[in-house]
Amino acid sequence: MSGSADDAALLVLLAEARERLAGVAHRTPVVTSRTLDASTGARVFLKCENLQRGGAFKFRGAHHTISRLDEATRSRGVIAFSSGNHAQAVALVAQRFGVPCTIVMPSWAPSVKLEATRGYGARVVFYDQVGEDRDGLAERLARERDLALIPPFDHPHVVTGQGTAAIELIEESGPLDLLVVPVGGGGLASGCVLAMLAHSPGGRVIGVEPDAGNDGVQSFRSGTRVRQVCGETIADGARTPSLGVRTFDLLRRHAQDLISVPDEALLEAMRFAFERLKLVIEPTGALALAAVRSGKIETRGRRVGIMLSGGNVDPALYANSLSPRA
Repeated sequence: MSGSADDAALLVLLAEARERLAGVAHRTPVVTSRTLDASTGARVFLKCENLQRGGAFKFRGAHHTISRLDEATRSRGVIAFSSGNHAQAVALVAQRFGVPCTIVMPSWAPSVKLEATRGYGARVVFYDQVGEDRDGLAERLARERDLALIPPFDHPHVVTGQGTAAIELIEESGPLDLLVVPVGGGGLASGCVLAMLAHSPGGRVIGVEPDAGNDGVQSFRSGTRVRQVCGETIADGARTPSLGVRTFDLLRRHAQDLISVPDEALLEAMRFAFERLKLVIEPTGALALAAVRSGKIETRGRRVGIMLSGGNVDPALYANSLSPRA
């Protein structure tokens, strides 16, 4: 992997993000499984961001971004749009800094994520009940109320904050041949390609989406950013209609591939994580594990990192994932 001048600036931000998050974000554990190694023919290292503050990697990008705002801006408040994990992360960080917080969410957001967002003190506005798309409503409210908009993925401070998870993984595991990462808007995957550039330059990144929301796969194959309405999928955190402008550029230039998996593979991966690893992961957080376990990625003889990106799962859905197979 080789970088550009723009990448060099992002690598500086990545190093700064690592310093800002030290002692603030949890240094989540890296776990291994002999069963997983045997079935894949690889040496696999799983980064447990399901155990991060707020239950997902999103805390990293939210904290890095909000911590860089000046005091006057923070005092006016922040706003974000999200179906769940970014919402919780921004609300949690805002609470930590004593910053007023508004979150634009869909009414169908998982109740566990909605309740946590409100529990951190955020005011929630449902965009699909006021007739605007989430981006438009958040941008309008930001202008009208002079709030700082904290994007969910397409922002250099967010991207570099997320990349600190991959730095920690590489520090624990050593250099990786391959890092497999869930993809929604591409913030985590983009941060991971930067981390690999800096800390494991011989390795590559593969991003994974749900089959029903494979806009990133289409974008990667065509070389043009594709926007589409996501179909039905249990991976609520990956229902974004497109990659970001910045995240698409980074993934197009540096990722090895983007692939997708069906919901059935996500349920199987969630079950495996519980039974074999004793870990609770949400469907979006299971994307990378599902791709590796389903054999869609060649892993034999390689050192493979897997991002378990979150654990904020609806209890009923989780119970279903653990039900015996028919």
